[in-house]
Amino acid sequence: MSRARPLARVAQAALAALLLGGCVYYNGMYNAKRLAGSARKAEREGRTFEANNLWGQVITRAESLVVRHPHSKYVEEALTLKGIALARLGQCPDAVTPLARVSAFVVEGETGEEAALALGRCQLELGDPVAADLAFSHVVESADPARRRDARLYRARALRQLGRPEQAILALEGIGGPKASEERLLSLGAAGREAETLALADSVLAVNDSVRTWDSVLTIVGRHSPATASALVDHLGSRGALPVEIRARRLYQDGERLGASDPTRALDRFRRAARIGGGTDPGDRASLQLIRRDLARTRAPSELSSIADSLGRLAAAGRSATQEARALRQAVIAVRAAADSSGTMAGQGDLRLFLAAESARDSLLAPALAAGLFRQVVETWPDSPYAPKALLAGRVLDPEWGEAMRPLLEERYASSPYLAILRGEDATGYRELEDSLQTYAFSTEAGRRRPAAPGVRRPGSPRSPAPGEPVIIRNPRNQRPDPSRGLEP
Repeated sequence: MSRARPLARVAQAALAALLLGGCVYYNGMYNAKRLAGSARKAEREGRTFEANNLWGQVITRAESLVVRHPHSKYVEEALTLKGIALARLGQCPDAVTPLARVSAFVVEGETGEEAALALGRCQLELGDPVAADLAFSHVVESADPARRRDARLYRARALRQLGRPEQAILALEGIGGPKASEERLLSLGAAGREAETLALADSVLAVNDSVRTWDSVLTIVGRHSPATASALVDHLGSRGALPVEIRARRLYQDGERLGASDPTRALDRFRRAARIGGGTDPGDRASLQLIRRDLARTRAPSELSSIADSLGRLAAAGRSATQEARALRQAVIAVRAAADSSGTMAGQGDLRLFLAAESARDSLLAPALAAGLFRQVVETWPDSPYAPKALLAGRVLDPEWGEAMRPLLEERYASSPYLAILRGEDATGYRELEDSLQTYAFSTEAGRRRPAAPGVRRPGSPRSPAPGEPVIIRNPRNQRPDPSRGLEP
């Protein structure tokens, strides 16, 4: 009997401790859920600061419960509450891990559905619409109308981001309200349904005519359907008096979006932006685009003078396009000067002309002009060791001329180091030629912008040559050339 009593007391103490621990845990969970309910109520009533404070307390309570009772059956519920609270506070990177556990269990009840919604919104924010779509799919058939509506609305956004705008439109059927209308507008635009997009735009404008909102709409629609975004730009421009700078900016951005799909309309947009927005940043940028298009069509160095004048006016304006216009003008002037001073009597004229052709191709983005300058190297300096390099570069820009020059390349220039590189042979003299070209490039104002190549010496080792001085730099180790350097094309 005496032995049984101590054992009974131990058992009673253990049971009491267990019940007390369970009671403490239950009370802690109850308080965490109560705080979450108070936070939701504060949110509904617009008391944001108070709501954030309450969500912070939810996180603290949930973490404490998990640490003190890691094996309890209520751990998942505590972690779910923590994830919801983190999501409410905008801490999505930290919220995803506890919320992602929801997808491993059956989503049921208010807390489970709220967690799935929070997870989906965070996945959208973090750029993962696939995971977001999966999370929202758990709630689209919810018995709670508010959660069901939110799930369908956000799922439509995920579907649109996944490139499935038609399914997004179906997901929005029967849902009203400003947010649903804006999402429907984006989905219609992304689907390229131009007439419906423009019709809905009027009703959305009546509720929200914010410039920032509509700029976002144009950007989002333009990613999927530049043509629909362009029609929307016109539609918005026809409603009321917009500030000149906003109209010019929208036209300029529209031109950028249309560049690949409709270059003719893009050119018209830039012209209108430059005309409407004269004296504004977007107007200047549109003018710069027009100048670049003129450069792309330029065929002869003599055409560069008027382009340099136009760039000079933009550079003097002191607005956002000034720096780019100034740099482009300097490159234009350098190419024109090099082309004009590279006759057969000019010292190192072949190097100067070749570098001008490279600059026309790479800096001015003027392929026709560059092709003509590369041809000029071959025709004016046929005995130059750089003539075959120029021919290789020119035939990429002008394939018809390159085909006509094939016999010259295969016969006269067959022993060129540049041809040897193409054939995969030992190219004696290649590195010396490239060193010489690079050294001369860095001795000129235009050449300083030419990127350095592997193994090429910078000015000062050896010294830059004096005008007219031969510029052959020997390679004492006679290393095999690096074929990645400067080979054309």
